[in-house]
Amino acid sequence: MPVKARGQRLLLIASMLVGTAISAPGAEAGIIEAINHTHWAINHFSVDGRSGIDIIGAYQGGGGGCCYVAPPKWRPGMTVRVDWETGVSGTKEFPGFADWPKYLAWKAEVNAQTRQHTKLVEIPDYTGQKVCGITVHFLPCDELQVSTSCYAYGTPEYPIKTPLHLPQPQSCPQNKHKHKDNDSEVSQ
Repeated sequence: MPVKARGQRLLLIASMLVGTAISAPGAEAGIIEAINHTHWAINHFSVDGRSGIDIIGAYQGGGGGCCYVAPPKWRPGMTVRVDWETGVSGTKEFPGFADWPKYLAWKAEVNAQTRQHTKLVEIPDYTGQKVCGITVHFLPCDELQVSTSCYAYGTPEYPIKTPLHLPQPQSCPQNKHKHKDNDSEVSQ
């Protein structure tokens, strides 16, 4: 068999194997989305190192990054790692660039309120359900919930019923996840 034909045949077989693996039940790739239930902006976030892409304003939804693939079979204790950055929501106070010292003071104030977070979140049981990516819910006090549901947030079938607008508590319980505060990692 000529080398070119053998290479094409191997490429075809490899493509078929990859296609079979991707289309296996429960192993379909889906998008990474988020719902922000807080007054902070989510400047960026990722799930297991895959970017959610969007900046998500206060009390909004967004995302659209590719891809999250849930294992074909759910197991107790399964988690995803969520990394995210919170900051001020909106640019109402943006002074422009004409007054450079005023701009630098504004930028320093914005940066002082920016925080980096990392948390492992348990994946709820999806046995017997179709999985459509993952949706991360950002809650007050840097708490998270996740869902692999194919239903949209707010529909009766969606498993997380948390209202979009949640009040920010006066104080938060001590968190067990890590966040970066002024370039030093602090466990809360």
